[in-house]
Amino acid sequence: MVRVVVASDKFKGTLTSAEVAAAVGAGVRRVHPDAAVVAVPVADGGDGTLAAAVAAGYTFVPVTASGPTGEPVESGYARLGDTAVVELADVSGLVRLPDGVPAPLTATSYGTGELIAAAVDAGCTHIVLGIGGSASTDGGAGLVQALACRGLATPPGDWEQVIACSQTPALIASDLDGVRVVVACDVDNPLTGPRGAAAVYGPQKGATPEQVAELDARLGAWADLVAERTGRDLRDAPGAGAAGGVGFAALALLDAELRPGIELVLDLVGFREQLKGADLVVTGEGALDEQTLHGKAVAGVAAATRAYAGIPVVAVCGVNRLDAGRLRDAGVSAAYALTDVDPDVRRCLAEGRRLLEELGERIAVEHLR
Repeated sequence: MVRVVVASDKFKGTLTSAEVAAAVGAGVRRVHPDAAVVAVPVADGGDGTLAAAVAAGYTFVPVTASGPTGEPVESGYARLGDTAVVELADVSGLVRLPDGVPAPLTATSYGTGELIAAAVDAGCTHIVLGIGGSASTDGGAGLVQALACRGLATPPGDWEQVIACSQTPALIASDLDGVRVVVACDVDNPLTGPRGAAAVYGPQKGATPEQVAELDARLGAWADLVAERTGRDLRDAPGAGAAGGVGFAALALLDAELRPGIELVLDLVGFREQLKGADLVVTGEGALDEQTLHGKAVAGVAAATRAYAGIPVVAVCGVNRLDAGRLRDAGVSAAYALTDVDPDVRRCLAEGRRLLEELGERIAVEHLR
């Protein structure tokens, strides 16, 4: 019997990972009706990480938490045994900004800290934190406030109040005693300076040049305080600038380990265990481009497959901007784009599932006997 593993990221704004797998599987079965098509939704540590965990058998635990501007949002974490998966994007991300309006100076990671606290209070001792898609540039101070300054009558994201928590490191160490935190992080930016969180990512979150300078100064003051209290200065550590500085707070105050997002998620969902007996792996994401080759899901799935099983890998996507040689170097033998079937991008967005089924059928004809 033919066995196909579909390990795709979402097609952002169009199809979820599970929907991509279902469509490709339907196409494959037109050619091989008895094919075993195994769906393994994946993500790179940003939005979709929570859904990938739930699809892999984790239980979703709902939590009402603070959104990036302090408004309550319905979020939660995924749990399996003593492991909890927290997705920053789902609670403190750009997608949670009311009406999509940026709040570069006031957006906070407070809600992410609330989710971590909820998971720890429920008995979880291993926190997997995906930090892509952040709306804030608060250095993780909001997250810290939620963990160490609970009970204070201050609004989420109040920098002065966080700094006033003179015992913050000790409080966090006490709250997280015996808890291991692993962070999915795919950038190596420092916290401050020309390659820092404010300078590089602030404009993407709506910050003007003047606001970028103000945010960078705030991040520097926060790093000074943390260094004074902990005796170590991690502002220049690779990844400290991730998610508006949440990477810094995780390293400096949660004693976290940073790992590439797709590698972490592949371990989380048991991807390698699903490769046994597989004839083909289909991976994918909305667009194949230069970013694909640097820590995104497609490259990660291909690398893991090549390293552990040697099974051929093909990719599906909305649009492909990489030539065949670049893809082969990344371990992808062929790519199939929706725009290959219908060059009208609007129809690709509206009819993505139908077109993916056609691609699944083509893949089965060309790669499965």
